[in-house]
Amino acid sequence: MDLYLFDFDKTLYQYDFRRRLPEFSRITGVSQYRLASSWWAAGYERRAESGEWPTPAAYLEQFSRITGSRLLTLDEWADARLTAMTRIEGSVAALRRATSMGTVSLLSNNPAPFAVALPRLAPDVCALVGENRLISCELGVRKPSELAYSRALSRYSARPEDTFFVDDSPENVRGALALGIHAHLFTTTAALDVAITTFSERTR
Repeated sequence: MDLYLFDFDKTLYQYDFRRRLPEFSRITGVSQYRLASSWWAAGYERRAESGEWPTPAAYLEQFSRITGSRLLTLDEWADARLTAMTRIEGSVAALRRATSMGTVSLLSNNPAPFAVALPRLAPDVCALVGENRLISCELGVRKPSELAYSRALSRYSARPEDTFFVDDSPENVRGALALGIHAHLFTTTAALDVAITTFSERTR
């Protein structure tokens, strides 16, 4: 059976950090500059996405320690995340369409709070993929590492040639292509629909 792997941010949902950061600043009382420079620019978010703090509690405690903010709750973290997210209707429709063609799953670079809060952040997506949510913090590795894709394939006992992957990052697409996965760079929902059709109708 074919496997369809979907990135999340900027593929299924638009994501605007410029909207999220002011909300984090508002609820923490810490300046946007301090938050951005001490956490994101210093590489802590990437480390979290790679699984260094594998639970929401561990992540939020580290975030508080590094940024000097009070300890946030998971709900507060999710509230701030929601301000930066807008569903891409055509992409979610493409995900829904793919469920009738094979196994569908997320493959997303994100930290532990995202993995746990996703049913609240994107209940529509969770309803389509069920428990098939491969988040980098749980895989222990981020895209575009070859290991991220090989672990995804292993999870579903899938072959690269029978796997379709879509992502908005050229680097992540190149990583998947290097393993022989059919990878599509997301630009428009119309192009995504064509790519899915081409993959599903390929000669085996």
